[in-house]
Amino acid sequence: MQLLKLAHTMVRLGAPLPWAVRDSTGKLLLAQGHVLENAEQLTLMLKHGAFVDAEEARAAAKLAADQRQLKEQQQPQQGQQRPVNLFTLWERLMWQLDRALRSTEEAGFADRAREVAGQIIALTERDPDVAIYHCVRQDPKRLAIYGLSHAMHCGLVCLLVARRIGWDDAQVNTAVRAALTMNISTLELQGRLAVQGVAPTPNQKEQLTSHPTRSMEMLKAGGVEDEDWINAVWHHHEKADGSGYPNHVKDPGDVAKMLHAVDVYLAKISPRTGRTPLTTQMAARQLFQEDQGPIAAGIVKEVGLFPPGQFVKLKSGEHAVVIRRAAHANQPTVACITDRSGMPIVNPVVRDTAKPDHAIAAAVGDNTGVVLRFPPERLYGLPE
Repeated sequence: MQLLKLAHTMVRLGAPLPWAVRDSTGKLLLAQGHVLENAEQLTLMLKHGAFVDAEEARAAAKLAADQRQLKEQQQPQQGQQRPVNLFTLWERLMWQLDRALRSTEEAGFADRAREVAGQIIALTERDPDVAIYHCVRQDPKRLAIYGLSHAMHCGLVCLLVARRIGWDDAQVNTAVRAALTMNISTLELQGRLAVQGVAPTPNQKEQLTSHPTRSMEMLKAGGVEDEDWINAVWHHHEKADGSGYPNHVKDPGDVAKMLHAVDVYLAKISPRTGRTPLTTQMAARQLFQEDQGPIAAGIVKEVGLFPPGQFVKLKSGEHAVVIRRAAHANQPTVACITDRSGMPIVNPVVRDTAKPDHAIAAAVGDNTGVVLRFPPERLYGLPE
């Protein structure tokens, strides 16, 4: 890791830090997104020596430049920068995860992985419905980065399910870290498999079979010493009947069982070239047929019968996107994106499906891509 000394001019007081702040050894002092409120805090931090990762600084500078260019192209008449919303933060966090997962050979990998896991926890807890939306409503045009997005989705779902079934903080943290890194040795391969539209080649099959061991070895080489984390990654494809791989372990542990269930469930609802993803309802049914334990039940209950991102038709004839889960699984809050005749509308209309006139008639597929063309920020009433 190459460190750059932090200067006063690099920090905007009252604004989230665009990179993590570290000491001269690379140890984390302040996480990305932390806000320094006053000049005294900044002066004190600089006095004790503060540095930033050169790669993170370059990425932040490029992002700022791209934002300025976009602003000039699309809104030259406006003097204020477009506000950052939750979807922007998730996008930034995904690329931060990408940098972390590709840095196992650099000093401090374990700390970077823990840092990203902590940010995923914080952002998921800030709005779980927006987090789940990302898992359900995936863009088929981004299949090449499936390995990266799948890791992030598995991490946030493991968090939600682990919390629901009562795991303690230590076990929750282990589950999130392991979910983010269980496929670290196959990030590129997962993207190729999602895009290619045909069965894996013999060489690809061998890579898939060996990936738990290779991922475990990469974590160890990267300085991870947490045995629970390492073993969960190593055993996440093992099964209780011994038919799993790579070691045919019959008791892989609760965290490994969680990773396997979430991994398989999310893979089933994710798009692939040449394959239509299963509906969340069908994926839940298959999950329950295979395992009726607390983890499977937790996934079904947490994601919901009609999860955020699900496209539905209402009894009124309107088509809508689910945006909020509710106490009753079949009565979520939705945002209508068509009128009663099925014609698209510009501004979504929020409906409570607990009301008979607006009850859900059926889950439907988005064959025309209308949902993906609709800005998710607008669905949630966030700044665009």
